[in-house]
Amino acid sequence: MGITESRWAAAVALVCVAAIWGATFVIVADAIAAYPMYAFLGWRFAVATVAFVALFPRSVAHLDGANLRMGLLAGVFLAAGYIFQTWGLDGERATTPARAAFITGLYVVIVPLAQALVLRKLPRKPTIVGAAMALVGLWMLSGVDASGLGGWVTGDTLVVVCAVAYSVHMLILGSTDERHDTAALTLVQLLTVTAITSAISLLTEDAGLPTRVDVLVAIAICGVLASALAFAIQTWAQRRMPPARVALILVTEPAFGGLIGWSVAGVWPVMEMLGASMMLGGMITSEVVAAATTPDEGIEFEAGLEGMPAPVVEVEGHARLASESFVDSDASGADSGDASSANVAIDPGRGVP
Repeated sequence: MGITESRWAAAVALVCVAAIWGATFVIVADAIAAYPMYAFLGWRFAVATVAFVALFPRSVAHLDGANLRMGLLAGVFLAAGYIFQTWGLDGERATTPARAAFITGLYVVIVPLAQALVLRKLPRKPTIVGAAMALVGLWMLSGVDASGLGGWVTGDTLVVVCAVAYSVHMLILGSTDERHDTAALTLVQLLTVTAITSAISLLTEDAGLPTRVDVLVAIAICGVLASALAFAIQTWAQRRMPPARVALILVTEPAFGGLIGWSVAGVWPVMEMLGASMMLGGMITSEVVAAATTPDEGIEFEAGLEGMPAPVVEVEGHARLASESFVDSDASGADSGDASSANVAIDPGRGVP
């Protein structure tokens, strides 16, 4: 396969990943309507853990103290994100899958703003513009007006908390260095989420084994396709195209989530769709455009386990040695079951495609 064909294949694969991620909002909402929430999450991540080890067996060999400590910390916030997101889709005051998809995506706007605060520097102008667009879009999406909160529900608030938890999770991963192996970190995070959600389920739910076909299919899709396989595709694709292009493709996840959610619900709310479009524009501006217009800052796109990459400024002393093998065109990397790095510093010579 030539270079052009390889890049096209990678692009198509990434679009499929974004579509699967978008579809999981509807899939999860239906599954937890038929099976206890924490038990579903426990099974989902147990399956994801097994599938990940099958795809990346070498990750087990890198489970040392540094990876265990950092992976555990990141895993706690990842678990919090999934719990609040899934909680937001459950119950009488649940949000819709379409709204959850766009609200969750706010973490790609929050991460660069939070890192600018931590580094005590002004955010990049595109980051500020992107954040403003996202906030206006959120206002339009929520139905807030002069008379009150309009269509805002408790589930929306829970998903906002999810976005904040995901942001902290991304910032933790962005602080890793040459001591850490991304595949091993991912494995520890999967194990952590599995342990936390399973423990909560055992303490608070009387779930039993899942027996319904739709729930089993949901667990398989979320655990295998949306988590383990999606991670493998990201590592494969990022060796074949610029990371900014990968991020630009994967940022379509909320769009797929919205389109699928509105289609399943059979409603197409105009104001909500306009707000969602504004939020998507803010995400693209804050993520890809900001990185492309400030190439001297060494922006990395921190890959999410099941979600869009987030732009993180590479801090001196925290460069990953493992990424060298990741971008080497001769490396076997993900093709041989090794994902030593799932994020790459953006090349200063590359812009938005």
